[in-house]
Amino acid sequence: MFTLRDFMGATQVILPTDEAHGKGMVQLLMNAPLESVVKVTGTVRKRPDGLENKNMNTGAIEILACDFKVLNRCKEILPFHVHDFKEVKEPLRMQYRYLDLRNKKMQHNIRLRSKLANDMRQFLCKHGFVEVETPTLFRKTPGGAREFIVPSQQKGKFYTLPQSPQQFKQLLMVGGIDRYFQFARCYRDEGARIDRQPEFTQVDLEMSFVEQDDILSLTEELIKSAWPEDKGQLQIPFPRMSYSTAIKKYGTDKPDTRFQMLVEDVTECFSKTKIFQSSNDEDKDDFIYKAINIKGGVNHLSNRELKLLEKEAKRRFNYKITIMKMIDNNQFISQISKYLPNDVQKNLSEVMKAEPGDIIILGGGRTFPICSLLGYLRKLVASLLEGKGIKIQDPDAFNFVWVNNFPLFMPKEDCDISLETTHHPFTAPIAEHQDMIYTKPEKVCGQHYDLVLNGFEIAGGSLRIHDEKLQRYVLEDVLKEDASSLEHLLQALQSGCPPHGGIAVGFDRLMAILCGESTIREVIAFPKTGEGNDLMSNAPALISEELLNEYNIQLIDDDNNS
Repeated sequence: MFTLRDFMGATQVILPTDEAHGKGMVQLLMNAPLESVVKVTGTVRKRPDGLENKNMNTGAIEILACDFKVLNRCKEILPFHVHDFKEVKEPLRMQYRYLDLRNKKMQHNIRLRSKLANDMRQFLCKHGFVEVETPTLFRKTPGGAREFIVPSQQKGKFYTLPQSPQQFKQLLMVGGIDRYFQFARCYRDEGARIDRQPEFTQVDLEMSFVEQDDILSLTEELIKSAWPEDKGQLQIPFPRMSYSTAIKKYGTDKPDTRFQMLVEDVTECFSKTKIFQSSNDEDKDDFIYKAINIKGGVNHLSNRELKLLEKEAKRRFNYKITIMKMIDNNQFISQISKYLPNDVQKNLSEVMKAEPGDIIILGGGRTFPICSLLGYLRKLVASLLEGKGIKIQDPDAFNFVWVNNFPLFMPKEDCDISLETTHHPFTAPIAEHQDMIYTKPEKVCGQHYDLVLNGFEIAGGSLRIHDEKLQRYVLEDVLKEDASSLEHLLQALQSGCPPHGGIAVGFDRLMAILCGESTIREVIAFPKTGEGNDLMSNAPALISEELLNEYNIQLIDDDNNS
Protein backbone atom coordinates (compact mmCIF):
# COMPACT_ATOMS: atom_id res chain seq x y z
CA MET A 1 0.00 0.00 0.00
CA PHE A 2 1.26 3.49 -0.82
CA THR A 3 -0.05 7.03 -1.43
CA LEU A 4 -0.17 8.47 -4.93
CA ARG A 5 -0.21 12.27 -5.28
CA ASP A 6 -1.27 14.42 -8.21
CA PHE A 7 -2.58 17.99 -8.57
CA MET A 8 -5.99 16.89 -7.25
CA GLY A 9 -4.59 15.53 -4.00
CA ALA A 10 -3.52 12.15 -2.59
CA THR A 11 -5.08 8.72 -3.11
CA GLN A 12 -4.33 5.42 -1.39
CA VAL A 13 -3.18 2.62 -3.72
CA ILE A 14 -3.40 -1.08 -2.82
CA LEU A 15 -1.01 -3.44 -4.55
CA PRO A 16 -2.21 -6.95 -5.40
CA THR A 17 -1.29 -9.73 -2.97
CA ASP A 18 -0.69 -12.52 -5.47
CA GLU A 19 2.95 -13.52 -5.35
CA ALA A 20 3.79 -13.44 -9.05
CA HIS A 21 2.28 -10.15 -10.10
CA GLY A 22 2.25 -8.28 -6.81
CA LYS A 23 5.87 -9.06 -5.91
CA GLY A 24 7.15 -7.41 -9.08
CA MET A 25 5.17 -4.23 -8.48
CA VAL A 26 6.32 -4.06 -4.87
CA GLN A 27 9.91 -4.34 -6.02
CA LEU A 28 9.42 -1.47 -8.52
CA LEU A 29 7.82 0.63 -5.80
CA MET A 30 10.62 -0.05 -3.32
CA ASN A 31 13.22 1.06 -5.90
CA ALA A 32 11.39 4.28 -6.76
CA PRO A 33 12.39 7.22 -4.48
CA LEU A 34 9.81 9.70 -3.27
CA GLU A 35 8.68 12.25 -5.90
CA SER A 36 9.20 9.76 -8.75
CA VAL A 37 6.68 9.93 -11.61
CA VAL A 38 4.68 6.71 -11.85
CA LYS A 39 1.72 5.30 -13.74
CA VAL A 40 -0.86 3.22 -11.88
CA THR A 41 -3.56 1.28 -13.67
CA GLY A 42 -6.32 -0.21 -11.58
CA THR A 43 -9.86 -0.14 -10.22
CA VAL A 44 -11.26 2.63 -8.04
CA ARG A 45 -13.31 1.16 -5.23
CA LYS A 46 -14.93 2.21 -1.98
CA ARG A 47 -12.85 1.62 1.13
CA PRO A 48 -14.10 -1.03 3.55
CA ASP A 49 -16.40 0.21 6.30
CA GLY A 50 -14.47 1.74 9.18
CA LEU A 51 -11.31 2.31 7.14
CA GLU A 52 -12.29 5.64 5.61
CA ASN A 53 -9.86 8.53 6.16
CA LYS A 54 -11.80 11.72 6.84
CA ASN A 55 -8.60 13.76 6.73
CA MET A 56 -8.21 13.10 3.00
CA ASN A 57 -10.47 14.43 0.24
CA THR A 58 -10.21 10.99 -1.35
CA GLY A 59 -10.41 9.18 1.98
CA ALA A 60 -13.58 7.28 1.03
CA ILE A 61 -11.97 5.48 -1.91
CA GLU A 62 -8.83 3.57 -2.85
CA ILE A 63 -7.27 2.14 -5.99
CA LEU A 64 -6.66 -1.57 -6.40
CA ALA A 65 -3.68 -1.63 -8.76
CA CYS A 66 -3.31 -4.13 -11.56
CA ASP A 67 -0.25 -2.50 -13.11
CA PHE A 68 2.51 -0.18 -11.88
CA LYS A 69 5.21 1.56 -13.94
CA VAL A 70 7.93 4.05 -13.09
CA LEU A 71 7.90 6.72 -15.82
CA ASN A 72 10.68 8.88 -14.41
CA ARG A 73 12.73 7.97 -11.38
CA CYS A 74 13.52 10.88 -9.05
CA LYS A 75 17.05 11.25 -7.72
CA GLU A 76 17.63 9.87 -4.25
CA ILE A 77 18.25 13.15 -2.41
CA LEU A 78 16.33 16.37 -3.08
CA PRO A 79 17.23 19.78 -1.56
CA PHE A 80 14.17 19.54 0.69
CA HIS A 81 11.05 17.47 1.24
CA VAL A 82 8.05 18.92 -0.54
CA HIS A 83 5.77 18.38 2.46
CA ASP A 84 8.17 20.13 4.84
CA PHE A 85 8.37 23.40 2.91
CA LYS A 86 7.42 25.44 6.00
CA GLU A 87 10.73 24.44 7.54
CA VAL A 88 12.68 25.45 4.43
CA LYS A 89 14.19 28.93 4.13
CA GLU A 90 12.76 31.05 1.35
CA PRO A 91 15.98 31.38 -0.71
CA LEU A 92 16.21 27.59 -1.01
CA ARG A 93 12.53 27.37 -1.97
CA MET A 94 13.06 29.98 -4.68
CA GLN A 95 16.22 28.27 -5.96
CA TYR A 96 14.26 25.05 -6.47
CA ARG A 97 10.91 26.63 -7.25
CA TYR A 98 9.85 23.74 -9.49
CA LEU A 99 9.89 21.52 -6.36
CA ASP A 100 8.31 24.17 -4.15
CA LEU A 101 5.38 24.42 -6.57
CA ARG A 102 4.48 20.80 -5.76
CA ASN A 103 3.45 21.56 -2.19
CA LYS A 104 -0.21 21.84 -1.37
CA LYS A 105 -0.19 25.52 -0.48
CA MET A 106 1.51 26.63 -3.69
CA GLN A 107 -0.79 24.43 -5.77
CA HIS A 108 -3.78 26.10 -4.11
CA ASN A 109 -2.41 29.63 -4.61
CA ILE A 110 -1.47 29.24 -8.27
CA ARG A 111 -4.70 27.46 -9.19
CA LEU A 112 -6.83 30.04 -7.36
CA ARG A 113 -4.93 32.76 -9.24
CA SER A 114 -5.80 31.07 -12.52
CA LYS A 115 -9.48 30.80 -11.58
CA LEU A 116 -9.75 34.46 -10.58
CA ALA A 117 -8.05 35.58 -13.78
CA ASN A 118 -10.43 33.48 -15.86
CA ASP A 119 -13.51 34.72 -13.99
CA MET A 120 -12.43 38.35 -14.37
CA ARG A 121 -11.71 37.89 -18.07
CA GLN A 122 -15.16 36.39 -18.65
CA PHE A 123 -16.85 39.23 -16.72
CA LEU A 124 -15.08 41.90 -18.74
CA CYS A 125 -15.78 40.23 -22.08
CA LYS A 126 -19.48 40.00 -21.18
CA HIS A 127 -19.47 43.73 -20.44
CA GLY A 128 -18.16 44.73 -23.84
CA PHE A 129 -14.45 45.04 -23.10
CA VAL A 130 -11.85 44.29 -25.76
CA GLU A 131 -8.64 42.56 -24.66
CA VAL A 132 -5.62 44.27 -26.25
CA GLU A 133 -1.95 43.42 -25.76
CA THR A 134 0.25 46.52 -25.57
CA PRO A 135 4.02 46.66 -26.23
CA THR A 136 6.61 45.83 -23.59
CA LEU A 137 9.35 47.68 -25.49
CA PHE A 138 8.75 51.41 -25.24
CA ARG A 139 10.67 54.65 -24.80
CA LYS A 140 11.65 56.56 -21.69
CA THR A 141 9.08 59.17 -20.66
CA PRO A 142 9.09 61.64 -17.76
CA GLY A 143 7.74 61.04 -14.27
CA GLY A 144 6.87 57.93 -12.32
CA ALA A 145 9.04 55.10 -11.09
CA ARG A 146 12.47 54.20 -12.40
CA GLU A 147 12.32 52.21 -15.63
CA PHE A 148 14.38 49.27 -16.88
CA ILE A 149 16.59 50.15 -19.85
CA VAL A 150 16.81 47.71 -22.78
CA PRO A 151 19.69 48.11 -25.31
CA SER A 152 19.10 48.03 -29.05
CA GLN A 153 21.50 47.46 -31.95
CA GLN A 154 20.99 51.08 -32.99
CA LYS A 155 24.00 52.78 -31.47
CA GLY A 156 23.19 54.96 -28.48
CA LYS A 157 19.46 54.16 -28.57
CA PHE A 158 17.56 52.24 -25.90
CA TYR A 159 14.10 50.94 -25.20
CA THR A 160 12.52 50.94 -21.76
CA LEU A 161 10.13 48.44 -20.22
CA PRO A 162 6.90 50.35 -19.43
CA GLN A 163 5.86 50.89 -15.82
CA SER A 164 2.29 50.33 -16.98
CA PRO A 165 0.27 50.50 -20.23
CA GLN A 166 -0.95 53.99 -19.19
CA GLN A 167 -0.13 55.85 -22.42
CA PHE A 168 -1.11 52.95 -24.67
CA LYS A 169 -4.55 52.57 -23.13
CA GLN A 170 -5.20 56.29 -23.51
CA LEU A 171 -4.16 56.01 -27.16
CA LEU A 172 -6.60 53.11 -27.54
CA MET A 173 -9.38 55.45 -26.39
CA VAL A 174 -8.36 57.88 -29.14
CA GLY A 175 -8.47 54.93 -31.54
CA GLY A 176 -12.08 54.10 -30.71
CA ILE A 177 -11.43 50.98 -28.57
CA ASP A 178 -13.85 52.41 -26.04
CA ARG A 179 -13.61 49.55 -23.49
CA TYR A 180 -10.15 48.03 -23.14
CA PHE A 181 -8.67 45.52 -20.70
CA GLN A 182 -5.48 43.55 -20.33
CA PHE A 183 -3.72 41.35 -17.78
CA ALA A 184 -0.68 43.54 -18.17
CA ARG A 185 2.91 42.86 -17.23
CA CYS A 186 4.48 45.96 -15.66
CA TYR A 187 8.09 46.72 -14.79
CA ARG A 188 9.77 48.99 -12.25
CA ASP A 189 13.50 49.12 -11.59
CA GLU A 190 13.27 49.77 -7.88
CA GLY A 191 13.70 47.81 -4.69
CA ALA A 192 11.16 45.03 -4.29
CA ARG A 193 9.00 44.90 -1.18
CA ILE A 194 6.64 42.28 0.23
CA ASP A 195 3.88 43.66 -1.97
CA ARG A 196 5.98 44.59 -5.02
CA GLN A 197 8.29 42.93 -7.56
CA PRO A 198 10.44 44.29 -10.40
CA GLU A 199 7.84 42.69 -12.68
CA PHE A 200 4.23 42.31 -11.68
CA THR A 201 0.72 41.90 -13.08
CA GLN A 202 -2.20 44.29 -13.05
CA VAL A 203 -5.70 43.99 -14.44
CA ASP A 204 -5.74 47.12 -16.57
CA LEU A 205 -9.00 48.81 -17.61
CA GLU A 206 -9.87 51.94 -19.58
CA MET A 207 -13.23 53.30 -20.76
CA SER A 208 -14.46 56.26 -22.79
CA PHE A 209 -17.35 58.54 -21.83
CA VAL A 210 -17.42 57.53 -18.16
CA GLU A 211 -17.65 59.24 -14.80
CA GLN A 212 -15.88 58.23 -11.60
CA ASP A 213 -18.94 56.41 -10.24
CA ASP A 214 -19.12 54.25 -13.39
CA ILE A 215 -15.55 53.02 -12.91
CA LEU A 216 -15.92 52.41 -9.18
CA SER A 217 -19.16 50.47 -9.62
CA LEU A 218 -17.77 48.33 -12.44
CA THR A 219 -14.61 47.54 -10.43
CA GLU A 220 -16.76 46.43 -7.48
CA GLU A 221 -18.81 44.16 -9.75
CA LEU A 222 -15.62 42.79 -11.32
CA ILE A 223 -14.13 41.80 -7.96
CA LYS A 224 -17.43 40.40 -6.73
CA SER A 225 -17.82 38.27 -9.87
CA ALA A 226 -14.50 36.52 -9.22
CA TRP A 227 -14.65 36.42 -5.41
CA PRO A 228 -14.08 32.86 -4.06
CA GLU A 229 -17.19 31.36 -2.48
CA ASP A 230 -15.31 30.21 0.62
CA LYS A 231 -14.29 33.81 1.43
CA GLY A 232 -17.84 34.92 2.20
CA GLN A 233 -20.26 37.17 0.36
CA LEU A 234 -19.00 40.59 -0.70
CA GLN A 235 -21.26 43.54 0.09
CA ILE A 236 -21.18 46.30 -2.50
CA PRO A 237 -20.93 49.22 -2.90
CA PHE A 238 -17.74 49.53 -0.88
CA PRO A 239 -17.46 52.42 1.61
CA ARG A 240 -15.85 55.64 0.39
CA MET A 241 -13.51 57.95 2.26
CA SER A 242 -11.82 61.19 1.27
CA TYR A 243 -8.04 61.43 1.27
CA SER A 244 -8.29 64.12 3.95
CA THR A 245 -10.34 61.88 6.25
CA ALA A 246 -8.01 58.93 5.70
CA ILE A 247 -4.97 60.99 6.70
CA LYS A 248 -6.65 62.61 9.70
CA LYS A 249 -8.25 59.43 11.11
CA TYR A 250 -5.87 56.67 10.00
CA GLY A 251 -2.66 58.56 9.29
CA THR A 252 -2.35 57.02 5.83
CA ASP A 253 -4.06 56.96 2.44
CA LYS A 254 -4.17 53.15 2.80
CA PRO A 255 -6.43 52.84 5.87
CA ASP A 256 -6.83 49.48 7.55
CA THR A 257 -10.42 49.69 8.75
CA ARG A 258 -10.51 46.27 10.43
CA PHE A 259 -9.75 47.82 13.83
CA GLN A 260 -10.36 51.08 15.66
CA MET A 261 -7.57 52.83 17.63
CA LEU A 262 -8.16 55.87 15.39
CA VAL A 263 -5.94 58.94 15.29
CA GLU A 264 -7.77 61.68 17.20
CA ASP A 265 -7.25 65.44 17.06
CA VAL A 266 -6.65 66.75 20.58
CA THR A 267 -5.33 70.21 19.62
CA GLU A 268 -8.06 71.98 21.61
CA CYS A 269 -6.95 70.20 24.79
CA PHE A 270 -3.55 71.87 24.52
CA SER A 271 -4.66 75.35 23.48
CA LYS A 272 -2.96 76.88 26.53
CA THR A 273 0.24 74.79 26.46
CA LYS A 274 3.32 74.58 24.27
CA ILE A 275 4.24 70.92 24.72
CA PHE A 276 6.47 69.79 21.79
CA GLN A 277 6.32 73.30 20.31
CA SER A 278 9.39 75.54 20.26
CA SER A 279 9.81 79.17 19.34
CA ASN A 280 11.57 78.04 16.15
CA ASP A 281 8.52 76.32 14.70
CA GLU A 282 8.01 77.98 11.33
CA ASP A 283 4.31 77.36 10.80
CA LYS A 284 2.47 77.54 14.11
CA ASP A 285 -0.88 77.62 12.26
CA ASP A 286 -0.15 74.10 11.03
CA PHE A 287 0.94 72.81 14.46
CA ILE A 288 -1.54 70.27 15.80
CA TYR A 289 -1.73 67.59 18.50
CA LYS A 290 -2.77 64.04 17.65
CA ALA A 291 -3.19 60.94 19.82
CA ILE A 292 -4.21 57.29 19.77
CA ASN A 293 -5.67 55.28 22.65
CA ILE A 294 -4.35 51.76 23.30
CA LYS A 295 -7.21 50.23 25.28
CA GLY A 296 -5.87 48.23 28.22
CA GLY A 297 -2.33 48.92 27.00
CA VAL A 298 -0.85 49.02 30.51
CA ASN A 299 -1.55 45.29 30.89
CA HIS A 300 -0.39 44.35 27.40
CA LEU A 301 2.69 46.40 26.47
CA SER A 302 5.98 46.27 28.34
CA ASN A 303 8.17 49.29 29.00
CA ARG A 304 10.66 47.88 26.49
CA GLU A 305 7.97 47.84 23.79
CA LEU A 306 6.90 51.38 24.66
CA LYS A 307 10.52 52.49 24.33
CA LEU A 308 10.55 50.82 20.92
CA LEU A 309 7.61 52.99 19.85
CA GLU A 310 9.48 56.12 20.94
CA LYS A 311 12.61 55.06 19.05
CA GLU A 312 10.61 54.29 15.89
CA ALA A 313 8.98 57.73 16.01
CA LYS A 314 12.39 59.37 16.20
CA ARG A 315 14.07 57.11 13.65
CA ARG A 316 11.40 57.16 10.93
CA PHE A 317 9.85 60.61 11.41
CA ASN A 318 12.33 62.57 13.57
CA TYR A 319 9.47 63.38 15.94
CA LYS A 320 9.17 62.91 19.67
CA ILE A 321 6.10 61.27 21.18
CA THR A 322 4.91 61.02 24.77
CA ILE A 323 3.56 57.82 26.32
CA MET A 324 0.81 58.58 28.83
CA LYS A 325 -0.55 55.87 31.15
CA MET A 326 -3.94 56.64 32.64
CA ILE A 327 -4.63 56.04 36.32
CA ASP A 328 -7.74 56.87 38.35
CA ASN A 329 -9.52 60.24 38.38
CA ASN A 330 -8.54 61.34 34.86
CA GLN A 331 -4.87 61.50 35.82
CA PHE A 332 -1.96 60.40 33.62
CA ILE A 333 1.54 59.21 34.41
CA SER A 334 4.02 60.54 31.86
CA GLN A 335 7.10 62.67 31.41
CA ILE A 336 4.94 65.75 30.81
CA SER A 337 2.21 65.18 33.42
CA LYS A 338 3.67 67.72 35.82
CA TYR A 339 3.38 70.38 33.12
CA LEU A 340 -0.28 69.63 32.43
CA PRO A 341 -3.00 71.19 34.62
CA ASN A 342 -5.75 68.88 35.86
CA ASP A 343 -8.32 70.38 33.50
CA VAL A 344 -6.06 69.62 30.49
CA GLN A 345 -5.67 66.00 31.60
CA LYS A 346 -9.42 65.74 32.18
CA ASN A 347 -10.22 67.13 28.72
CA LEU A 348 -7.71 64.77 27.14
CA SER A 349 -9.19 61.72 28.84
CA GLU A 350 -12.70 62.74 27.75
CA VAL A 351 -11.77 63.35 24.12
CA MET A 352 -9.83 60.06 23.98
CA LYS A 353 -12.51 58.14 25.94
CA ALA A 354 -9.68 56.95 28.16
CA GLU A 355 -10.18 54.60 31.09
CA PRO A 356 -7.80 53.41 33.82
CA GLY A 357 -5.26 51.06 32.27
CA ASP A 358 -5.31 52.74 28.84
CA ILE A 359 -2.20 54.16 27.19
CA ILE A 360 -2.34 57.38 25.20
CA ILE A 361 0.35 58.04 22.61
CA LEU A 362 0.58 61.79 22.07
CA GLY A 363 2.45 63.72 19.42
CA GLY A 364 2.56 67.26 18.13
CA GLY A 365 3.79 68.82 14.92
CA ARG A 366 2.83 69.72 11.36
CA THR A 367 -0.36 68.10 10.15
CA PHE A 368 0.83 65.62 7.54
CA PRO A 369 3.95 64.23 9.28
CA ILE A 370 2.30 63.95 12.71
CA CYS A 371 -0.76 62.19 11.24
CA SER A 372 1.55 59.85 9.32
CA LEU A 373 3.53 59.13 12.48
CA LEU A 374 0.47 58.25 14.55
CA GLY A 375 -0.90 56.16 11.66
CA TYR A 376 2.34 54.20 11.52
CA LEU A 377 2.37 53.66 15.30
CA ARG A 378 -1.28 52.59 15.15
CA LYS A 379 -0.38 49.69 12.85
CA LEU A 380 2.80 48.87 14.79
CA VAL A 381 0.87 48.67 18.08
CA ALA A 382 -1.75 46.44 16.45
CA SER A 383 1.02 44.13 15.24
CA LEU A 384 2.58 43.98 18.72
CA LEU A 385 -0.75 43.14 20.33
CA GLU A 386 -1.62 40.53 17.70
CA GLY A 387 1.77 38.93 18.35
CA LYS A 388 0.74 38.46 21.97
CA GLY A 389 -2.46 36.68 20.96
CA ILE A 390 -4.68 39.69 21.66
CA LYS A 391 -7.35 39.84 18.97
CA ILE A 392 -7.38 43.30 17.40
CA GLN A 393 -8.81 42.48 14.01
CA ASP A 394 -10.72 39.62 12.42
CA PRO A 395 -8.15 37.58 10.45
CA ASP A 396 -10.92 36.44 8.09
CA ALA A 397 -12.26 39.95 7.43
CA PHE A 398 -11.92 41.63 4.05
CA ASN A 399 -12.47 45.36 4.52
CA PHE A 400 -12.60 47.32 1.29
CA VAL A 401 -12.67 51.11 1.17
CA TRP A 402 -12.40 53.60 -1.68
CA VAL A 403 -10.15 56.61 -1.05
CA ASN A 404 -10.70 59.61 -3.33
CA ASN A 405 -10.39 63.42 -3.53
CA PHE A 406 -6.59 63.24 -3.50
CA PRO A 407 -4.58 66.42 -4.02
CA LEU A 408 -3.52 66.50 -7.66
CA PHE A 409 0.00 67.71 -6.78
CA MET A 410 2.21 67.58 -3.71
CA PRO A 411 5.52 69.26 -2.86
CA LYS A 412 8.55 67.21 -3.80
CA GLU A 413 10.44 65.66 -0.92
CA ASP A 414 12.86 68.14 0.64
CA CYS A 415 11.51 70.87 -1.63
CA ASP A 416 8.49 73.04 -0.82
CA ILE A 417 8.69 74.95 -4.10
CA SER A 418 8.59 72.26 -6.83
CA LEU A 419 5.54 70.05 -7.28
CA GLU A 420 5.11 66.43 -8.32
CA THR A 421 1.98 64.46 -9.14
CA THR A 422 0.28 62.44 -6.44
CA HIS A 423 -0.77 59.81 -8.99
CA HIS A 424 0.59 60.49 -12.49
CA PRO A 425 0.69 63.54 -14.80
CA PHE A 426 -2.30 62.40 -16.87
CA THR A 427 -4.83 62.69 -14.02
CA ALA A 428 -7.57 65.26 -14.56
CA PRO A 429 -8.46 67.88 -11.92
CA ILE A 430 -11.96 67.87 -10.48
CA ALA A 431 -14.27 70.11 -12.51
CA GLU A 432 -14.58 72.86 -9.90
CA HIS A 433 -10.77 73.16 -9.66
CA GLN A 434 -10.08 73.25 -13.40
CA ASP A 435 -9.33 76.99 -13.49
CA MET A 436 -7.37 76.91 -10.22
CA ILE A 437 -4.70 74.73 -11.84
CA TYR A 438 -3.37 77.87 -13.55
CA THR A 439 -3.22 79.94 -10.36
CA LYS A 440 -2.95 77.67 -7.30
CA PRO A 441 -2.05 74.16 -8.53
CA GLU A 442 -1.04 73.06 -5.02
CA LYS A 443 -4.69 73.51 -3.95
CA VAL A 444 -6.20 71.42 -6.76
CA CYS A 445 -7.87 68.05 -6.11
CA GLY A 446 -7.60 65.35 -8.75
CA GLN A 447 -10.08 62.80 -10.05
CA HIS A 448 -7.96 60.00 -8.63
CA TYR A 449 -9.25 57.05 -6.60
CA ASP A 450 -7.63 54.08 -4.85
CA LEU A 451 -9.22 50.86 -3.64
CA VAL A 452 -7.76 49.70 -0.33
CA LEU A 453 -8.18 46.22 1.15
CA ASN A 454 -7.04 45.53 4.73
CA GLY A 455 -4.57 48.39 4.62
CA PHE A 456 -3.11 47.59 1.18
CA GLU A 457 -3.79 49.48 -2.02
CA ILE A 458 -5.05 46.89 -4.49
CA ALA A 459 -6.30 49.20 -7.24
CA GLY A 460 -5.81 52.75 -8.40
CA GLY A 461 -7.01 54.89 -11.25
CA SER A 462 -8.31 58.23 -12.38
CA LEU A 463 -10.19 60.18 -14.99
CA ARG A 464 -7.65 61.45 -17.51
CA ILE A 465 -6.84 64.80 -19.04
CA HIS A 466 -8.19 64.60 -22.58
CA ASP A 467 -7.42 68.21 -23.60
CA GLU A 468 -3.99 68.73 -25.20
CA LYS A 469 -3.50 72.30 -23.98
CA LEU A 470 -4.24 71.39 -20.36
CA GLN A 471 -2.01 68.30 -20.55
CA ARG A 472 0.87 70.30 -22.00
CA TYR A 473 0.45 73.00 -19.34
CA VAL A 474 0.57 70.41 -16.53
CA LEU A 475 3.72 68.81 -17.93
CA GLU A 476 5.66 71.93 -18.83
CA ASP A 477 4.44 74.69 -16.51
CA VAL A 478 3.39 72.86 -13.34
CA LEU A 479 5.76 69.87 -13.29
CA LYS A 480 8.59 71.54 -15.25
CA GLU A 481 9.01 68.43 -17.42
CA ASP A 482 10.28 68.21 -20.98
CA ALA A 483 7.16 67.21 -22.91
CA SER A 484 9.01 66.35 -26.13
CA SER A 485 9.09 62.62 -25.29
CA LEU A 486 5.29 62.70 -25.00
CA GLU A 487 4.53 64.39 -28.33
CA HIS A 488 2.89 61.19 -29.60
CA LEU A 489 0.33 61.42 -26.78
CA LEU A 490 -0.15 65.17 -27.02
CA GLN A 491 -0.78 64.94 -30.76
CA ALA A 492 -3.28 62.15 -30.15
CA LEU A 493 -5.20 64.36 -27.71
CA GLN A 494 -5.57 66.88 -30.55
CA SER A 495 -7.16 64.22 -32.77
CA GLY A 496 -10.61 64.09 -31.24
CA CYS A 497 -9.89 62.32 -27.95
CA PRO A 498 -13.01 61.38 -25.94
CA PRO A 499 -13.25 61.91 -22.18
CA HIS A 500 -11.97 58.72 -20.58
CA GLY A 501 -10.73 57.10 -17.41
CA GLY A 502 -9.72 53.79 -15.97
CA ILE A 503 -8.23 51.76 -13.20
CA ALA A 504 -5.61 49.06 -12.63
CA VAL A 505 -6.12 46.26 -10.11
CA GLY A 506 -2.90 44.98 -8.54
CA PHE A 507 -3.54 41.32 -9.21
CA ASP A 508 -0.59 40.00 -7.19
CA ARG A 509 -1.54 42.01 -4.09
CA LEU A 510 -5.17 40.95 -4.32
CA MET A 511 -4.15 37.30 -4.61
CA ALA A 512 -1.75 37.53 -1.64
CA ILE A 513 -4.50 38.89 0.61
CA LEU A 514 -7.00 36.29 -0.59
CA CYS A 515 -4.51 33.48 0.07
CA GLY A 516 -3.56 34.86 3.50
CA GLU A 517 0.05 35.41 2.44
CA SER A 518 2.32 38.14 3.78
CA THR A 519 4.26 38.44 0.51
CA ILE A 520 3.24 38.41 -3.15
CA ARG A 521 6.08 35.96 -3.83
CA GLU A 522 3.78 33.22 -2.51
CA VAL A 523 1.24 33.79 -5.31
CA ILE A 524 3.69 34.19 -8.21
CA ALA A 525 4.95 31.03 -9.91
CA PHE A 526 8.52 32.25 -10.46
CA PRO A 527 9.16 35.37 -8.36
CA LYS A 528 12.25 37.46 -7.79
CA THR A 529 13.97 38.14 -4.47
CA GLY A 530 13.83 41.48 -2.71
CA GLU A 531 16.95 42.48 -4.66
CA GLY A 532 15.34 41.52 -7.97
CA ASN A 533 17.29 38.27 -8.46
CA ASP A 534 16.04 34.96 -9.85
CA LEU A 535 17.81 32.41 -7.65
CA MET A 536 16.75 29.51 -9.85
CA SER A 537 18.39 30.72 -13.07
CA ASN A 538 20.85 33.19 -11.49
CA ALA A 539 19.38 36.13 -13.40
CA PRO A 540 20.45 38.83 -13.97
CA ALA A 541 23.63 37.36 -15.42
CA LEU A 542 26.82 38.60 -17.07
CA ILE A 543 26.97 38.59 -20.87
CA SER A 544 29.94 38.13 -23.16
CA GLU A 545 32.24 40.90 -24.38
CA GLU A 546 31.17 40.03 -27.92
CA LEU A 547 27.52 40.66 -27.12
CA LEU A 548 28.35 43.89 -25.28
CA ASN A 549 30.16 45.13 -28.39
CA GLU A 550 27.23 44.15 -30.59
CA TYR A 551 25.00 46.44 -28.54
CA ASN A 552 27.66 49.20 -28.29
CA ILE A 553 27.87 48.87 -24.53
CA GLN A 554 31.04 49.53 -22.58
CA LEU A 555 31.30 48.55 -18.91
CA ILE A 556 33.05 50.93 -16.54
CA ASP A 557 35.05 49.58 -13.62
CA ASP A 558 33.79 51.51 -10.59
CA ASP A 559 37.02 50.86 -8.69
CA ASN A 560 39.07 52.59 -11.38
CA ASN A 561 36.67 55.48 -11.92
CA SER A 562 35.69 56.38 -8.41
